[in-house]
Amino acid sequence: MPNAALISQKIAKPHLEIEGDCALSGEFSISGAKNSALVLMAASLLTEESLVLQNVPQLTDIDGMSEILLAMGIGLRRSNDALHINASGLKHVELPYELVHGLRASFFCIGSLLARLGQAKIPLPGGCEIGARPVSEHIKGLKALGAYINVEHGVVTASVPGITNRLKGADIVLDCPSVGATETILMAAVLAEGRSSIENAAQEPEIQDLAKFLNAMGAKVSGAGGPKITIEGVKELHGCNYTVMPDRIEAGTFLLAGAITRSVVSVTPVIPEHLSSVLQKLRDCGCSLEITDNEIKITPKEIKGVDITTQPFPGFPTDLQAPFMALMATAKGTSVITEKIYENRMQHVAELQRMGASIRLQGNTAVIEGVPNLSAAPVCGGDLRSTAAMVLASLSAKGVSKVEGLKHLDRGYSAIEKKLNKAGAHITRY
Repeated sequence: MPNAALISQKIAKPHLEIEGDCALSGEFSISGAKNSALVLMAASLLTEESLVLQNVPQLTDIDGMSEILLAMGIGLRRSNDALHINASGLKHVELPYELVHGLRASFFCIGSLLARLGQAKIPLPGGCEIGARPVSEHIKGLKALGAYINVEHGVVTASVPGITNRLKGADIVLDCPSVGATETILMAAVLAEGRSSIENAAQEPEIQDLAKFLNAMGAKVSGAGGPKITIEGVKELHGCNYTVMPDRIEAGTFLLAGAITRSVVSVTPVIPEHLSSVLQKLRDCGCSLEITDNEIKITPKEIKGVDITTQPFPGFPTDLQAPFMALMATAKGTSVITEKIYENRMQHVAELQRMGASIRLQGNTAVIEGVPNLSAAPVCGGDLRSTAAMVLASLSAKGVSKVEGLKHLDRGYSAIEKKLNKAGAHITRY
């Protein structure tokens, strides 16, 4: 007879066991921004020359994008936190479905491929199950730049007519300030003939980082970070050495880890302006903040309920909605959290309720009555940020919690349990 314990161990899902009711202290080292690094990797297709991306986080999403670039004939080598990329051998304009399906950022390659080679064939993307994230704005912008686009059987086929294979500059007005669409159009327009503009552009820091990277490659982009971006097309781009900005969402998550455990912690490096709305809400709920150029120290006091509505930058980021709800579950009084970006981003509510949180869900609005303590429980995150929320809740809860959903967590947090353990947590990965 096989050993029952061994069988149970084999079929157990990867998980974290987290001892709750802990105190944290010290400094969290913030990795490079996932959402920026992925797009910069797509933008690396725009030149034949070698590029070096510094401060690239060790994440499964980065691994996935690396596989996609390799499948297209790109030379790619990793050295510690640096990616050495050479797209001179770019051959394949068709991205493999099995690689693209689980990584939404892979679709952003369409702008670079059209600009560089005049054609692309990319399956519609997948990613976290947090709601519809259509690519209609991307396609509308690429059509305005002169691309022919056909969507059939879940695959987008695009080409640039004419002998030169170059897109044409255009003035584009987005229906909504989509981050992905702004990035896709920006990458396509830098090599287009003439001048382009994007109105109602997304203003997120990731847009600013992309524009800085493109300009370091020789592009002429101005206005990034504001509602209108202007691009003067150039004939070619060159290589460069560029450092990815720090991850504002990771920084926010660790600040919330300090708040939910009522612990004094610091995060660095960080760009405080990237977190202005989050920092204000932390102040409002009872935290004291010391802010320098690249470091934030949080000292929680009595945490009270505050209301939050997610909005495009500079509003409160949707990616910190679930982690902040975990904090509000332990606050004094009532808080109301409304999700305005994605229609299916309240999957963490039921898991927090399992831990003793008092939450009423009405559509995309959650009403949270703070409780004195959460209780340890087996929980599972359904997407990247909800899994992070489960980790934060488990740090606060009494007892030992089991957190599943690591395939999501590892997409966006580099060695999260190691960083938390260094600060005093007790987390074991199985």
